[in-house]
Order: sequence, then structure tokens, then C-alpha cells
Amino acid sequence: MKIPLPKINISRINIIQPKRTDKPGQVPGTFFIADTALPSKIFVYSYNANDLHELETDEIKEAVAFTEKYPDNSNWIDVKGLGSQDVLNYIQKKFNINTLVMEDVVHTHQRPKIEDHNHFYFVVSRMMELDKGLQLKNEQLSFLLFQNLIISFQEDYDDVLDPVRNRLRKNVNGNIRNLGPSYMLYALMDTVIDHYFTIVNRLGDELETVEDHLYQKPRKLLMYRIQGVKKLMVSMRRAAWAERDKLNDIIRSNNNLINPAIIIFMRDAYDHSIQIIDLIESMRENATSLLDLYLSLMSNKMNEVMKTLTIISAIFIPLTFIAGVYGMNFAYQDPKTGKVLTDNMPELYMPNGYVYVIVVMVVIALAQVWYFAKRGWFRE
Repeated sequence: MKIPLPKINISRINIIQPKRTDKPGQVPGTFFIADTALPSKIFVYSYNANDLHELETDEIKEAVAFTEKYPDNSNWIDVKGLGSQDVLNYIQKKFNINTLVMEDVVHTHQRPKIEDHNHFYFVVSRMMELDKGLQLKNEQLSFLLFQNLIISFQEDYDDVLDPVRNRLRKNVNGNIRNLGPSYMLYALMDTVIDHYFTIVNRLGDELETVEDHLYQKPRKLLMYRIQGVKKLMVSMRRAAWAERDKLNDIIRSNNNLINPAIIIFMRDAYDHSIQIIDLIESMRENATSLLDLYLSLMSNKMNEVMKTLTIISAIFIPLTFIAGVYGMNFAYQDPKTGKVLTDNMPELYMPNGYVYVIVVMVVIALAQVWYFAKRGWFRE
């Protein structure tokens, strides 16, 4: 009895990510707001070991003033949506941010990296989400890290960072409350990296489903799914390798913006990034093997078809020969002289000749079928 297999979604696997739109020769440090960019929503968290204060606003001045009310607290300004020019301009002037950095914040095609600008760190991560149709959303998540403040920028309102917010609200007197903005940077990056495991596991399940279907019935759809998964793996590999290098740079950094107590946590995140890379590499090899398996099965299926056609042709070749010989229809008698031409197919006038030929042809066909069966041509 066949085991029912999970259904495969036939929608196209795709990656949703921004494309580079910079014009050749554009002045460095120039940034333009994309027409599709969402208006900025700002969420502010000011916290210490015992207290947490939150604010949601659309005004960046109000958000900064809120953090200044608690000068001894650590603060996190979360900017969702990059469609408000005044928000970006105010942050640039207020915190003395280089225009090249703001350009990288807005032009969201950057690879994961870290830049040391003395009074602040600029950090980029790639935040990925996978929907039910295996559409991969590859979004840039940028950070500006200061002594008592971290500012994050993301393109969309949805993200995978709710676990960090929940820890911030519930984990009173925990590390996230005590170790300052640099620990918040670690927590956010580690959550992004851990979400990679969820994506890789789902892609692994997809490959297992494809493999089960392959053994039962290879189809073109399965090849398309394998190719789609490989495309997602390439995008994840590009982000994971850069993420590993970025974490390595942070671990080796001597800047006092990074609390020495969080280096051990950064090493743990670094280990997670290496595990992700190993999983991605092994799954890419698995996807390649499945693609080779598909091609082999299709080639074997074609060989079976050719084998069937060959058997049919082999059976009909002698029958066609016999029919062709008697189809020549040479005259048995000279029409002018009436002389009998004895060597010109006397069988044409043989009583029951048609029946004899049919019987001979059936016997030849059955003999060939018996021979092919004995040779094992009809066995799988």
C-alpha cells in the first residue's frame, strides 16, 4: 500500500529583496527615499535593571527627547519604515552620522558588516522570513550603536524581533536589562541568526518531501522545487558567511562601545552562524544530489520507454518483412501468353494461404515474446 505523500505547493519559489538602484557616477553619500518605502513608525524603549519605559510615536524629536528624560538608562529606538526623510535627516544631524552611513541605511542592499566610526558602530544584518509558499523575504536590518543608545532601522513593520521585546519586558534584572545597548545589539543579531535555523529546517522538510515524491513519480514540478530551494540556499549562504565575518570582527574589537561581558555571548552567536553555514552547505549538496537523482530517474524512465518501443519494433520487424514480401504481388501468369510463371509467388493462389501466413506470423510473434521474457526484458 502506498503511503500518502504531503502535497507540494506549486507556486513559484521567489526571493523578495531590494535591488540596487544607484545610478552610475552618483555622488557618494547621496540617498533617496524609494517610492515604495513605508512611513516611519518609531518605538522607544528606555530601561534599566528594574524599570522599563516605552513610547510609540511618529516624531523622531519626541523619541529622542523621551530617551533624554532617562539619561542613566539604556535606550533602544526602533525605526520601522524608511519612508520619512525628516526622521533620517534629524538622526544624521543629531548624532553626527556620516552621510555615507545614512546612504547605506536607506539603500537596503548591503551585506552584513560592521563599521567602527569611533563614537558609534554601524552594523548591518540580513533579516529573513519565509512564508507558507516558500517566498523568502530578505530585509536589511541596520543598527547605530552608541554609548547608552542603540538605533535600529528596518524596511517593514513586521519582523522576527518580538522575542527580544518580550525578554526586555519580562526579564527584570536580567542580562538584557543590565548589560547595556551592546547586549541589545547581540540579542537582536542572535535572534536574526536563530531564525535562520527555522528557515533551514523548513527547507530541509521541503527537500525530504520532494525526495519522497521523486521515488514515487518523478515530475518536472519536483525539479522546479529543487531549483527554487537551491536559489534560497544561495541567498542564505551569502548572508550567513558575511554574518560570521561580522561577528568575528566584533569579537576582536577593542572599542569601548562593546561591553567586555558580552564577548562570550558574541562567541556563541558566532558559533550559531558557523552551524548555519554547515547546514546550508550540506543541504545544498543534498539538493544537488536530488537534482541528479531526478535526472537519473527521468533518464531511466526514458530508457524504459525506448525498451518498450524496441520490443514492439523487434516483434513487428519479421511480420512486416513477411507482409512486405507478399505485398510485391508478382504475376503468377503471363497476361499475353498465358504461360504459368512458376517462380513468381505461387503462394498467391494457394488454398488457405492467407490463414497459413497469419498463423506463421502469430507463431513468430509468440516465439519472440517467449524469448524476450526468458531474457528478462519484461522484468523491472
